[in-house]
Amino acid sequence: MRKIIAGMNMTLDGVCDHTEGVADDELHQHYEELLLNSGVILYGRTTFELMKYWQDLAEKPGGDPVMDDFAKAMDSVPKVVFSRTLHDTAWHSATLATRSLKEEAIALREQPGKDILVGSRSLIVQLLNLGLVDEFQLSVHPIIAGKGLALFDQISDKVMLKLSKTKTFGSGVVTFFYEILEKKDGR
Repeated sequence: MRKIIAGMNMTLDGVCDHTEGVADDELHQHYEELLLNSGVILYGRTTFELMKYWQDLAEKPGGDPVMDDFAKAMDSVPKVVFSRTLHDTAWHSATLATRSLKEEAIALREQPGKDILVGSRSLIVQLLNLGLVDEFQLSVHPIIAGKGLALFDQISDKVMLKLSKTKTFGSGVVTFFYEILEKKDGR
């Protein structure tokens, strides 16, 4: 059974805002590796639209090998987008979900292949509340944003985690790898 991995960048005070982080080559290489080890990525509409930047860069490389390689990795991984407003993804590797998040996640989890990456805050919260997240990979940036959208502000129940490893970057970003110990649905 494939694992569902919630991967997210956040500030030290828990804010998820891509404009607040340290986006250097080392971090891009880390996420490129995560992408290449994923069989599919789940996105909500807002995050998906932000990620379309990488589609453009994959089609017209900019000459920075790290950014171009990340764009190729992002372009190559299949994406499932959850949206009530999009009618087309306009990206060859992205499709719109036709089932609920719960149904889609369970169906994907039971298929063979590489793990499932969830890269949208809203989907992470929903899947965590459904007891469907198996692992977190949280990259905490050495920044206190002071305001913004918090990752864990809508969690319905306490979740017990076990730290399995950490990875520290030269920028001061630390990625924490956590396994979920207890799930409310018993899985």
